[in-house]
Formats: sequence, structure tokens, C-alpha cells
Amino acid sequence: MSDKSSFANGLDALEARLRQDLAWLELPAKSWVPRRDVDGKPVVDVVIIGGGMAGLVASGMLKRMGVANHVILDKAPAGREGPWVTFARMRTLRSPKQLTGPAMGLPALTFRAYYEVRFGNEAWAALDRAPREIWMDYLVWYRRVLDLPVHNGVSVDAVVPREDGMLDLVCRQDGRTETMIARHVVLATGRDGLGGPFVPEMAGDIDRRFWAHTADEINFAALQGKRIGVVGAGASAMDNAATALEAGATRLDMFVRRRELPRINKFTGIGSQGVVHGFAGLPDEWKWRFLNYAMGQQTPPPRPSVLRVSAFPQAHLHLESPIVGLEQDGDHVVVTTPKSRYPIDFLIFGTGFKIELANRPELADVAPYIRLWRNRFPAPPGMPNTELEGSPDLGDAFEFLEAEAGACPALSRIHCFNFPATLSHGKLTGDIPAISEGADRLARGIVRALFVADRERHFADLQAFDTPELLGDEWADDETETLSERTPT
Repeated sequence: MSDKSSFANGLDALEARLRQDLAWLELPAKSWVPRRDVDGKPVVDVVIIGGGMAGLVASGMLKRMGVANHVILDKAPAGREGPWVTFARMRTLRSPKQLTGPAMGLPALTFRAYYEVRFGNEAWAALDRAPREIWMDYLVWYRRVLDLPVHNGVSVDAVVPREDGMLDLVCRQDGRTETMIARHVVLATGRDGLGGPFVPEMAGDIDRRFWAHTADEINFAALQGKRIGVVGAGASAMDNAATALEAGATRLDMFVRRRELPRINKFTGIGSQGVVHGFAGLPDEWKWRFLNYAMGQQTPPPRPSVLRVSAFPQAHLHLESPIVGLEQDGDHVVVTTPKSRYPIDFLIFGTGFKIELANRPELADVAPYIRLWRNRFPAPPGMPNTELEGSPDLGDAFEFLEAEAGACPALSRIHCFNFPATLSHGKLTGDIPAISEGADRLARGIVRALFVADRERHFADLQAFDTPELLGDEWADDETETLSERTPT
């Protein structure tokens, strides 16, 4: 039997196992949310913007809780949602392979189950971390086997509050624009979901052909024979540096502000179910203390990523070398640090992302009303942190809160299920380890809100329900017996 046939047969068996598990658990739950129409147009109960891992598991959780009337919208073509086969340039995921990620507690839905069916148990035992392309294959399978309602090639240009408390979504597909009415919207939009890539201001004076951010599309083949600079030494910076070197860069210079590379991943070291479920319950000052400290220590790049770069003799690491000057000089740029000046043909910024609502035109109608942490919580003495100050202050179901009470009630129906939710909820929205727990918290909150909003309809259904449990023939009434029949002789 060919490997292809063996994989197909194994996958069929795995999917049968998953169907059986779901049936034993009576999942998904029956659909229970009353249908709504506005002016003859159907209302969608939940629209999820983003069909990457977070959007898929959010959809899976809503489906298993009986919210069948929901959709996922993603602007990318099918199979290219999220970063995995677009701007992610690492060879493998950074998370340990055994983490169950979006599996929602179902063994047959785990990456391990999929990988072992595809490559065998011995291959799993030998595997270090999941190759990112195979992780994408797994997510494509996950979407298919759960029959999740993803609509590709759809961009959301505006989220607009309605007078009736619902939301209009102005959507564009194939040059056509239409408006969708939603009761709730979930922003499963990843690292830059409330902002965009961060690039130092000095880059604005340089022609765009000379630089890119790690989140951009980069033609690495065109970098062959070039002098490449990389700003930063985080995971993405290392992965882009390695990709440039593998494409044939003749020299690579990495510019790092720190005296040495961080070596310890602090948050991973204290990872536990206590952190997953307990972080949201911390007092505000303790949430700030935890994240401010972890951010200050920084996350080290994975060892394989660093070795991938250092294997090239033309790679040069410059520590204590922040960029203090950047100028265009003919057909290249010159990078100036406190140590020297470096001619660079192409510069890649591995400088992360920033929260900046003004960078999200689709949120223009609601952004001015969103409460941020800086609106109500002064940074503790000695712990200023611009990123934390600009984080959204979220409710129990990741919903936005109003900066001014009553100014935009529809914010309670927009859920921030992306990376900027970290200060309010912990790391439940963007990384693999606790994504299922985050989606469970999100879905339960939406289910609660939908039921409460429809309470009159549910009460009417309670009153109207008339299917008898007893048919009247189960027992005879003692009072129908005659007095003589009950009197002793």
C-alpha cells in the first residue's frame, strides 16, 4: 500500500473516531438561538473576522455550544489564513509539539493525532517541533473535519454600530460591497489586530524599496548577493535573517540594543493552568506587574533559529548597537550605530507590532469610544509601559468597554480575541498553549449574552411548550374508589 493510501485510510479512521467522540459527548449542541431578520434580511448571530487558528477554534467552540448561525470571514485565499505560510519564516513552530492547542479537549482533534496518522508513531517520537507548513495542513484539516463556516476572499472595511444595538459590517469581495448585519463580532485578527507593524520613525525618510518589516511580503530571491541588515534579535528577526542568508545574502548584520541576547523565556517557565485560568482574576496592579516584568526581560529567540543564523560565517551580530542614524546613499542605505557605520542594500525591521487603533480603518466608527488601560489605570511608579497603557480594557468575554458610559453601547458586542487582549485576560488569544481555553471563555460569554438578550422569546417558548411527559394512563386516582371499597369488613 502506498504512503498516500495509508495516510488516507488512517485519516478516515481518525475522522470516524472524532465523529464517535462528538456523538458520545452529544456535540455539537442543538441550535437554540432564535432567528432574527431586519427588513427582510437575515441577521448573523456572530461574525468572526479572521480565519486563522484563533478564528477557527472560536468557531468550533460556538458551534459546539449550539450557536450555529455564525460565519468566519477572511481576506486570504483558502489555505493561506494566518501567518504560517505567508510571513512566518521559521522552519518549525516555537511551541512544544505536545501542546494540544485548538483541539478543544478532543484527543482525535489534536495535532499529534493528525501527525501520527500522516507520518507514523516513530516519526512523532523523533519530531522536535511542528514544521509550520504541516501545522497549516493540520489547520486546513481541522477546518474541514469540523465543517466550519469560513468565507475566504472577504475583507471587512467597516464595523458600524446600528441604532437597534446590532452591527453593520461593510464587506468587500471580488470588487462587490455588501452589508452584513451581526449581533456580535469577534476580532480574531492576530498580533496586529488593533494596530500594525512597528517601525522606527527614521524609516519614513528612506525609500520603501530599501526596507521591509518582518510582517511584509519580501522577495528573498532578490536579496541574493546583497548586504542585508536586520534590526532586532527576536524570533521573527532571526527567522528573516536566516531566510535572507539561505537565499544567498553576501553579508548580514544584526543590530541589537541589548548588551546580550535574552536567554530565559520567563512566561514559559511559570506556565500552568493556574496562569491560564487565574491571570484574569489578578488585581490590576498585579496584571501590570507580571506583564511589565516579562516584557522587560523579553522572550529569547528559539535556539534552532539562532543556530540557523550563526551557521553562516557572513552573519554578524552587533550587540549594544541601537540604530541612531539611517540615511539613503545612492543605491543603498547607511546604518549608524554608536559603534560604526554600515552600508546596507536592504534593511529588515524585526521590531514587532504596536497597538494603534488609528491604523485600523475598519474600526474607525468605534475606536474613539474604546476604553484603554490608560483611561482608568495609572501606570505604577517605576513601571511605565506604552504598550500596556494602550491595551484595551476588556470585559469577561473579551468585549470592549466604553471609555464614557453610554457613548457606544454596541462595544459590548465586539470581542477582542487577539493579541492585545493579553493584559486583561493573559495569553489566551494568540498563542497555541491556551487558545482552546480562551475560545471557551469567549464562547461562553457570547452564549450568555445571546440568551439574556432573547429572554422574552425563551420565556414565551417556555410557556408555549406543551409536549406531555405523562399521558394520564400511568396511575389511577385513589379518590375514584367507592367508600365501601375502602371500608374494612
